[in-house]
Amino acid sequence: MEVVLIDAGGANIGSVRYALERLGAQARLSADAQEISTAERVILPGVGAAAAGMARLRELGLVDVVRGLRQPLLGICLGMQLLYDSSDEGDVECLGILPGRVRKLPAGNGIRVPHMGWNTLVPRREDALIDGIAPNRQAYFVHSYAAPVTDDTLATSTHGIEFAAIVRRGHCRGAQFHPERSADVGARLLENFLGVPA
Repeated sequence: MEVVLIDAGGANIGSVRYALERLGAQARLSADAQEISTAERVILPGVGAAAAGMARLRELGLVDVVRGLRQPLLGICLGMQLLYDSSDEGDVECLGILPGRVRKLPAGNGIRVPHMGWNTLVPRREDALIDGIAPNRQAYFVHSYAAPVTDDTLATSTHGIEFAAIVRRGHCRGAQFHPERSADVGARLLENFLGVPA
């Protein structure tokens, strides 16, 4: 299995690549439109701010490339957030593959933002992407903004408010948490992504 990681400047790219290689996938980092368009699987990783992430995709000429993909696509952390229509973070227009606006997590009594650490995944509906991940397992999150819970949500988590933790619409999938840092839960999600039908 060949996987292309879009070189959108995320600091987690190396660890995502290593996690995929442990599962037997050949993971290549690329900013080449042709290479991304013809890959068997594409992952959009990301750490940082939405405005900077979108600026990087525009600079590389990859916005329409990502929008036009039809093979399995997985957004991770910021990469998942960029799949939505827009984000409060920098009031930026995103890729518009998933409907909805990413909003800042509200801080409150005992609720720190950014949300950092292990948190429970609560499944909402069955999907091949979450096969074998038992209810109430935990994954590792680092984020200040979160996507809304919609019909595309496969699993949620809660930090002050409930938010989308794993999503899917057609060929497009996303994980708000870091699978590369989420032990066997993250490995299973990546393994499932490698196995989904093209």
